[in-house]
Amino acid sequence: MADTCVSQVPVFAGLSARDQERVAALAHPTRLRGGEPATGADDPARLLVVHTGRLRISRFSPDGSEQLIRVLGPGEFSGETAVFSGRRTDDHATAVDECSLCVFRHDDLATLVREHPGIGLRMLATVTERLAETEHRLNALTSRGVESRLAEYLIGLPSTWQGPVATVTLPLAKKDVAALLDTTPESLSRALRSLAGQGVITTGAGRSVSITQAGRLQQIADEV
Repeated sequence: MADTCVSQVPVFAGLSARDQERVAALAHPTRLRGGEPATGADDPARLLVVHTGRLRISRFSPDGSEQLIRVLGPGEFSGETAVFSGRRTDDHATAVDECSLCVFRHDDLATLVREHPGIGLRMLATVTERLAETEHRLNALTSRGVESRLAEYLIGLPSTWQGPVATVTLPLAKKDVAALLDTTPESLSRALRSLAGQGVITTGAGRSVSITQAGRLQQIADEV
């Protein structure tokens, strides 16, 4: 599992097969059930790489409320700050569903980064992309309504087309989608009903959503 995990992680893609084997030897395979935490309060600094399943990354405010930051899929990772600083992150990682991870200790990866600076540069590129995403979310939160943010989110989901209609499936429960869009479940439900009332989407069974007017949905996503 570790070798497969390493081979599908972009930050290790530039390594030779021999060096990938060396990285794989440092990985600690971990399996989680849905809802099981991947990190504990006393865990040392570690890099978590998703092999299969999904991992939700969130933070908790002093009053105990959770803010969902992102959901990671296969090949994505969390805890990169630990590689550079050696300090534990404030992020909490929990398996969304049955999940397998490759876990790396700080000291092991720090050595690899020194020997292969390209790994560190690719991690830095990923951190930069995440900062850009965070800035985009903050800008959207202050300048765009829930409908606009929801429209952009739906457009970005993987879709299957049948003629002019695209069907997407919400990958998370609506309360989690609401958290990602920095809104409440009630506001998300109102936005879904509004888009449906305009004839832009139709909601199907479960988490299925059909986009019936893709051009109009894009216009709503671009509204400021």
